Amino acid sequence: MRVGNTKIKRNGRVASPHFIIFANEKGGTGKSTTAVHSAVALEAAGRRVAALDMDTRQRTLGRYLDNRAATVKRLGIDLPMPIYETFDPDKSEPIEVQLDRLAEQADVVVVDTPGRDDPDARKAMLRADTLVTPINDSFVDLDLIGQVDAETYRVRRPSFYAELVWNSRTQRAKTHGATVDWVVLRNRMQHIEARNMRRVGEALNELSRRVGFRVIPGLGERVIYRELFPKGLTLLDLAQLGEVGIAHIAARQELREMIAGFGLPQEQASARPAAAVAG
Repeated sequence: MRVGNTKIKRNGRVASPHFIIFANEKGGTGKSTTAVHSAVALEAAGRRVAALDMDTRQRTLGRYLDNRAATVKRLGIDLPMPIYETFDPDKSEPIEVQLDRLAEQADVVVVDTPGRDDPDARKAMLRADTLVTPINDSFVDLDLIGQVDAETYRVRRPSFYAELVWNSRTQRAKTHGATVDWVVLRNRMQHIEARNMRRVGEALNELSRRVGFRVIPGLGERVIYRELFPKGLTLLDLAQLGEVGIAHIAARQELREMIAGFGLPQEQASARPAAAVAG
């Protein structure tokens, strides 16, 4: 229900959209793939989702959803489709205004920030209810948030990005009185236990206690993600198209577990029915 521009819950309390900001200053972590799969999965689950691509150059999330819209039109099928826009600092309205406008149309706003330090991305991070930092399962990516001793593999100290997130969370708490749930997502995890994988996990768990984030598993390294991009499809669409194999079922379960790991408030779900997604 809405009164003017304010959404009201049934119990009378003001309902604010939940902002999920995907942010990582290192490229190649699967950030945009994770963001678009999250947006579509949440839309399929019955939430009204708005997605914003802030990487004006690469525009991976925007191109993915462009391809998805073209597939829907070409095949004449009904697929869960978030509304989406691209932020352009030279042409768009200020980022704060664009986020406010999208928030009026959605229960959940998913933002994909560029893989570099960016002043507008920092502003977007201040809106995060859930801040998601995808990393590959390696010490190279871990170095973004914590430096590790070369001999013991113990965490020596947090890195610059952890300090950036700390400052952002502190500012949001002071300005809005709100907390930020920081989630570090372990993408491209190996399916076979390895010493390096175990050491990365131990270092992440140690760093999480010191810095204050949660660690959850993300999406595995699978060729299917690259193959789906031209059609804008996700793992959740394959059953409807009759293209599900054993590997796809396992990958789809990874996606479901990742979304559950975000721990989003159930009250953010819209009253409209969820799209039918085969198990």
